[in-house]
Amino acid sequence: MIASLIDHTLLKADCSTDEIQTLCREAQQYGFAAVCVPPYFVREVRQKLGEYTPIKLATVIGFPMGYVCISAKIEEIKRAVMEEVDEMDIVINIAAIKSGHWNQVKNDIDATVRAVHLHGKIVKLIIETSLLTEDEIKRVCDIAVPLETNFIKTSTGYNGGSVSPDVIRFLRAYLPKQIKIKASGGIRTLQAAQALAEAGAVRLGCSASVQIAEEEKKHHSTH
Repeated sequence: MIASLIDHTLLKADCSTDEIQTLCREAQQYGFAAVCVPPYFVREVRQKLGEYTPIKLATVIGFPMGYVCISAKIEEIKRAVMEEVDEMDIVINIAAIKSGHWNQVKNDIDATVRAVHLHGKIVKLIIETSLLTEDEIKRVCDIAVPLETNFIKTSTGYNGGSVSPDVIRFLRAYLPKQIKIKASGGIRTLQAAQALAEAGAVRLGCSASVQIAEEEKKHHSTH
């Protein structure tokens, strides 16, 4: 079931408590893997989901640009841990990559991944594939793999373009199998979601999750 791969996501700047509450209800109704919400709403969502729900609580770090200083990301991670987040989607420093400052990129990834893993939480590194060359993607992966990053995630969804199955296949071929892939960015149909899953993504970041889940239900009821 595609629904069980979905991180049901609401990260727009003007999202409200009511919308976040609806997000949680929908996640429980459709059996999504996780909800991904802004740090501002984490405490409220933890209470709404309850401690024993199978639905994971995810939030974002350094979102959406990734170029804040490392210490700011660490403070965001500490707060997320304190508020009982399960998973953190961390935006890496794309500006540092484009400037060729690879020591800074390494320090940024190393510090944040270690900080999350120190508390036994899951890390999804957002590498913004649409802004990087293949060589840049490989170099980022080479940094992330020895740190045992749990997921490489393709996009914040804030830089245009839809994630393609080709990008997922490229990542899957390059990464060792223990590093999982989360596809994100413009996933709006069941067909798109299925193509990404077939290419190797085991999580899908979607805001159109309900439409996709309803499409899947209809598909099963007619076959």
